Amino acid sequence: MSHPTPVPESPTSSGSAAPTPSSGPSGAPDPAGFTDFSDVDGFLRIPRLASLAAGPDGRAVAAIQEADEPGAKLVSSLWELDTAGERPARRLTFSQKGESSPVFAPDGSLLFSSARPDPQNEGDEDTSAIWRLPRTGEAQVVASAPGGLSLLAVADDGMLLGATEVLPGGTLEDDAERRKARKDAEQTTIWHTGMPIRQWDHEIGDRSRRLVLVTPEGDLTDLTPDVGTVTLYSASADLSPDGATVATSWTQRVRGGETRSSIALIDTATLRRSALLVADDDAQYGSPLFSRDGQRLAVIRSTTSTPTDTSYSRLEIHPIGGGDPVTARLGDLSIGDVEWADDGTLLVAGDLHSSGAILTVDPDTGAVRTVADGAVFSALAPAPDGSVLALRSDVATPARPVRIAMDGAARELPAPGTVTDLPGTLEWVGADVDGVVVGGWLCLPRGATAEEPAPVMLWVHGGPHGSYNAWSWRWCPWLAVERGYAVLMPDPAMSTGYGDAGLNRGWPRRPDVVFHECERLFDTVLARPELDGSRTAMLGASFGGFMANWIAGHTDRFDAIVTHAGLWALEQQHRTTDAAASKMRVHRHEDEDPDWYRTSSPHRAVGAITTPMLVTHGNRDYRVPISEALRLWWDLVSTWDGPPETMPHRFLQLTSENHWVLTPSNALAWNQTVLAFCDQHVLGAEPVPEVLPW
Repeated sequence: MSHPTPVPESPTSSGSAAPTPSSGPSGAPDPAGFTDFSDVDGFLRIPRLASLAAGPDGRAVAAIQEADEPGAKLVSSLWELDTAGERPARRLTFSQKGESSPVFAPDGSLLFSSARPDPQNEGDEDTSAIWRLPRTGEAQVVASAPGGLSLLAVADDGMLLGATEVLPGGTLEDDAERRKARKDAEQTTIWHTGMPIRQWDHEIGDRSRRLVLVTPEGDLTDLTPDVGTVTLYSASADLSPDGATVATSWTQRVRGGETRSSIALIDTATLRRSALLVADDDAQYGSPLFSRDGQRLAVIRSTTSTPTDTSYSRLEIHPIGGGDPVTARLGDLSIGDVEWADDGTLLVAGDLHSSGAILTVDPDTGAVRTVADGAVFSALAPAPDGSVLALRSDVATPARPVRIAMDGAARELPAPGTVTDLPGTLEWVGADVDGVVVGGWLCLPRGATAEEPAPVMLWVHGGPHGSYNAWSWRWCPWLAVERGYAVLMPDPAMSTGYGDAGLNRGWPRRPDVVFHECERLFDTVLARPELDGSRTAMLGASFGGFMANWIAGHTDRFDAIVTHAGLWALEQQHRTTDAAASKMRVHRHEDEDPDWYRTSSPHRAVGAITTPMLVTHGNRDYRVPISEALRLWWDLVSTWDGPPETMPHRFLQLTSENHWVLTPSNALAWNQTVLAFCDQHVLGAEPVPEVLPW
């Protein structure tokens, strides 16, 4: 199989060309920045850009997250950015609860979500409401609801589309009373009538998500009063510019524990609902987005995964009044953010060749051209002057706000959170593996030479549909590079940004294919004299954790293995994950495909594990339930043939975390533990203490 290349309309380079990390767009960013990667706590306190909003009068606002003083949580605040790129950002909000999801109203005021206390009303301080901040003056609540209220879209006349939750079987009017009665009775029961019952880190079935129309004065109308607990539990929705129609994904249960997501249109005046796009066994729909004139609807059509084919996503543009849809010809780009521009074109950002790009799509033909590339872009915010605001990131740079002009010139806007000095260099590397160029990023510490070669870590990303192409706060290689490690981050089979062929190579989640490609690239870079192949570690999370578990039973070449949120016993995991329907559809019952389960489930090879393993897992992880780590830990401990005090394996249990380690204080302990465990077994450092000091 040859290396995939984009379709002719895509102006991106072919897959055989190596992506190059750019040094950043021109501009005048804030010169103060973080430099000391030996300070893990300081690293975790770097401000993080989360989202952007562009205003009708040329304003720009960013939501920026920072750790609170004890490191117990990340708190978001809103900052005004200078779109000329000359003046420092100016903080607009300061509450302890934080503010997020900024959106400009047609009158130029700023809307946002916050659980900050309302000085005009003694309500539940932990319930999110929609607030409005005028150009001058204090912020005030626009609307609230007992189950919280989040903002989804704004119409040209100032009408808002929001989402709230009510207890099952209830209404907006009686929800507060029913919530109080349930709380007073300390009742925590959930009545399940089908699947799904969980998603990531929360239960499904104890609340009914509703779409609500919010007037500028704060009056609420429930647009979906007849839905149950599944229909809108993960719905994406949009409001037409004239406020007359809502387009929303609409989930229904079907046989076999499966669900299907269609697109429904709701008339906001009559609440009449009609089906625009109906899902079937082959495909379903999501992420509806109205064009600025309201005549078209962009949606993402996703095929249903099977034992032979993964799910493929297509960006389609459907005329509201009827007619044939147009499919965007995106080439190898995997869809990320989608936004309509004022000129009627559609902007699409996504992964591309271990980097990323922004493309603009002609809605009449589906043809594309490149707006920006050489980095990963998110939070697209088209501005009235034709420029685009976005967050730009690569492996060497955290997300930074940029303004991209119509000619493609990008300028970074001053904002907190700069990183001005890395402890090493970033280099693209590649290897031919059975006719396919498998590439990845190599982070190399300063000072690594043939005389003093660096120990090397192999990191395998999650997904498996993912890519090592951007900065990560959870898995930052530069913390390891500061300790003297080189870090190789491959994009093997099933990585995003390499077209359908890349996504499906190695399907259905074959660990042998992924490891073959990763190991070939690893061996290629280890031929370099400045790298020490005798001192190595392997790390991974989620699918990467599954790979870590599988690799541990199939090779002893590594000195240490770190597995986070990793799958262990697949017959068990496929029935207990929140994604059980798709897992069982793809992998079937173990009696139907015994060869795949026998060769792919890591637990089958527990007797061959000799490498010290660090197991880390969050109790609130429903995608890879904690039962995977519990069973892995039992298998490691119970099969250790030696005195208990000599067993090298360790387990870091994160009782309040989910699939990710999100709390700064827990992230501090996790990072310090991972690095210390690798230091112990790769570098010969002192053992990690029996009681962690972090």
